[in-house]
Amino acid sequence: MSRLLQTDNLQRVFTLVSGLWIGALIAVGFLVTPVIFSTLGDRQVAGVVAGHIFKVLAIGSVSLSVILMILANLLVSRGLNAFRLTRWALLVMLACAFAEAYIIIPWMDSLRDEAIGIGMSVIESAWADLFTRLHKISSILFIAQSILGLFLIWRSTKPQSQ
Repeated sequence: MSRLLQTDNLQRVFTLVSGLWIGALIAVGFLVTPVIFSTLGDRQVAGVVAGHIFKVLAIGSVSLSVILMILANLLVSRGLNAFRLTRWALLVMLACAFAEAYIIIPWMDSLRDEAIGIGMSVIESAWADLFTRLHKISSILFIAQSILGLFLIWRSTKPQSQ
């Protein structure tokens, strides 16, 4: 265990975890979701499926950004000052993931459920404009997370000196 806590190994763990996380974000957002919508004939069903996947991903993103923030703080405390900027990127990513997981996605789900409750899709309902705005905000937050995640990986693979 003490070997795992060595600075070089912590950097490797940071890079591995961030790479897997950002890889999942990009795979889901830019590969899985388009396939779901192009494969399923019903856009409402596709939206529900994609929404569930994004909710799980957002909750996981909250957890992973906290874990990586702890690792980044530990690396900074060991003299790797390059991780100072990384912590800011993680903080923004945490805020994006938190907003998606606990505000935007639940709000969109409730609008969808209300529309289904009266027998129509959310796009046909009175909540269509609000749903569309929330979807755009969610997309912007997701793209911001993806870009910051690529920055995070880029920074974490840079050779560090103590």
